[in-house]
Amino acid sequence: MITQFLEDAFGWGLIFWLIGYVLGFILFFAVPVEMLGWVIMPIGSLITIGVLWKKIKGNTMKYYLGLALIWTLLAVIFDYFFLVKMLKPADGYYKLDVYLYYALTFVFPLIAGGLKTRKK
Repeated sequence: MITQFLEDAFGWGLIFWLIGYVLGFILFFAVPVEMLGWVIMPIGSLITIGVLWKKIKGNTMKYYLGLALIWTLLAVIFDYFFLVKMLKPADGYYKLDVYLYYALTFVFPLIAGGLKTRKK
């Protein structure tokens, strides 16, 4: 079970972050910069919810809390190094959309875990 947790936590955490990162570069030329996060967030949210419901098979709230912590930590660390430090956005990076993204990254696994473990 520990191997599966590590795959779910670090594997999916990296994949989710990469999806947002790549979408940001793709949409950069089509969407105003101040709207990028608001456009990417619904897409990322739907993907995350789908993965949590279909692919993640944890059976305890501890499992889902671990996912929430690691996914959020990965998002914060990768954003800092690969967006804030590397790209140095002129108007800064940390705005309401980013804080909401971090909150959803943390809350989605908890909601999914609550729903999935309550059934059992």
